[in-house]
Amino acid sequence: MKLTRLCVTFKLSVILALMLSALVACNKTDTGSNAASTNPDAAPAAASAGKAVGFVDTQESKPLVIDVALFDTPAAKEFLATGKNPYIGNEEAVAQGHKIFGMYSCTQCHGPEAKGQVGPGLVGPTFKYPKNATNKGMFETIWHGTNGGMGAKGKGLMDPTDPSNGITPDETLKVIAWIRTHGDITGNE
Repeated sequence: MKLTRLCVTFKLSVILALMLSALVACNKTDTGSNAASTNPDAAPAAASAGKAVGFVDTQESKPLVIDVALFDTPAAKEFLATGKNPYIGNEEAVAQGHKIFGMYSCTQCHGPEAKGQVGPGLVGPTFKYPKNATNKGMFETIWHGTNGGMGAKGKGLMDPTDPSNGITPDETLKVIAWIRTHGDITGNE
């Protein structure tokens, strides 16, 4: 009887230790080489600037390190801090987002109103990637791409040979604001 109780206690201890290890690992930031980061000091800069949203890629849910210096507008800085898109409902930003959506040929796959064509619809209420119901999730998908065929659009990722090529965080937020005008979801819920 004591041996059985000892085995159960040991198994529970091992399970708790594994769970604790997993939780600790989830809170670690990837400080190794990452194509999404053009600045090796990006993680320390985010920490010193206050709390920042933690991004993950849509492909594998791995930490996505984005140079905080790219969040260079008040709206982008607010998004980095809160995960909320301040451009939702802003008519000027929505118009610019529509233009950017066309410039990056997003219409070729997602259609002229982002309701889907060759690629999936982006307006909801159902999404190929459920995280796209939030602005943070849609930002991650646009920035880093998917394993379903969409390449990364983020600055420095779209064309790895040209770090200045690609969409900025501010432009991405404007595109998302335009997409949200076609559905009932604001993404800031």
